[in-house]
Amino acid sequence: MTEGNPTPKGTIAHATKENAPLVDGRRDFFKYRDLGVMAASNGALRAQTMTAIRGMTEPTGWHYHQCDGQFVYVLKGWVDLEFETGEQVRVKEGESLFIPGGMKHNEFGCSEDLDILELSTPGEMGTVPCAPPG
Repeated sequence: MTEGNPTPKGTIAHATKENAPLVDGRRDFFKYRDLGVMAASNGALRAQTMTAIRGMTEPTGWHYHQCDGQFVYVLKGWVDLEFETGEQVRVKEGESLFIPGGMKHNEFGCSEDLDILELSTPGEMGTVPCAPPG
C-alpha cells in the first residue's frame, strides 16, 4: 500500500545572519534574534538565539513560563539556574536543558559571552513573575 504525499504543516524557514531580525525579549542584558520558526510552524514552535550584551547584573527573579516546554542549548559560555525542586544547574557550552512549562525557576548568573539557542512549544510563551518557592 502506498501513502499519498502528506500536506506540509508549515513552510521552510532558513535563517541567516542577514535575514534573522533582532526582536524584543524578556531581559535587557540579552539581544534576541528570531529564527523565523514560529511563522513557519504556524505558531507551534519558536526558535531564537539569546546573546549576552553584558553580564547579568542581577538575578532574573523567580518566574515560570506559560508554555508546554522550553529547551535551551548553550552555544557559548554558561548560565546558572535554580528550580522550585531545589536543584541548581550550571548549563555550559555544548549542554542543553529542558524546562517544563509552569516550572518555577530563576537565572542567577551567566557568563559575559553567553550565547543560547532557545526553543519553546507552542511558539507564544508568556513569562509570569512569581514568589520564590517554599
